[in-house]
Amino acid sequence: MKSPPKAYENIPFLNSDACRPVRLQLEYLHPEVTMEEQGVKSTIVLFGSARIPGPEHAAACKNPKLAALVPYYEEARKLAAMVSTSCQTNHECEYVIITGGGGGIMEAGNRGAHEVGCKSISLNITLPHEQEPNPYVTEGLCFEFRYFHMRKMHFLSRAKAVVIFPGGFGTFDELFEALTLIQTGKIDPMPVILFGTEHWKRLIDWDYLAECGLISPGDLDLLTFCDTVEDAWKAITDYYA
Repeated sequence: MKSPPKAYENIPFLNSDACRPVRLQLEYLHPEVTMEEQGVKSTIVLFGSARIPGPEHAAACKNPKLAALVPYYEEARKLAAMVSTSCQTNHECEYVIITGGGGGIMEAGNRGAHEVGCKSISLNITLPHEQEPNPYVTEGLCFEFRYFHMRKMHFLSRAKAVVIFPGGFGTFDELFEALTLIQTGKIDPMPVILFGTEHWKRLIDWDYLAECGLISPGDLDLLTFCDTVEDAWKAITDYYA
């Protein structure tokens, strides 16, 4: 009689409903242990749309308004390069760029770090329409998640700033998750930078929220609007000066 597989080698069992607590624990431990081994002390989170193409693919973009957002790809790429070269050494890595690992703005963030020889992290998520990791993530720092809430936890657990580029529902979810956790004191305050002042102020009337009493006037101070890489980096460094 053939020996049965050990429990930790039994993939159908590990994927069963009964093993959900085990999967959650593994999704916590695997990135946590790996980042510690890689010397990742802190991160800068880059959020933004996977649909914004890089300049190499801009000509194929049929939506003119989406095509107008292509410059944000280059800005994310430049910001990632600037942050990475300023804060990484061979042994300890501060302000490591972390993205969702897909295309668009996420790719730009990983690409900017890669092009200056620095580490970057991706936290991918398993979706019905598979999102493939972009090719610029540092080997060994690309993680795949089944659960959104575990992925979100890792995005913010080492974060020193969150930089939000234009994006859709997922980007909004990540933005408001960060703002809510800071507002309620569940995580330490940090810069939340909205990159592209005109875009974000047209999209959401932040002052109107305060005027209606739906947020406090002081909550507006949680947001920083920037239009250049230099201003975004200065907002981060000034905050921690």
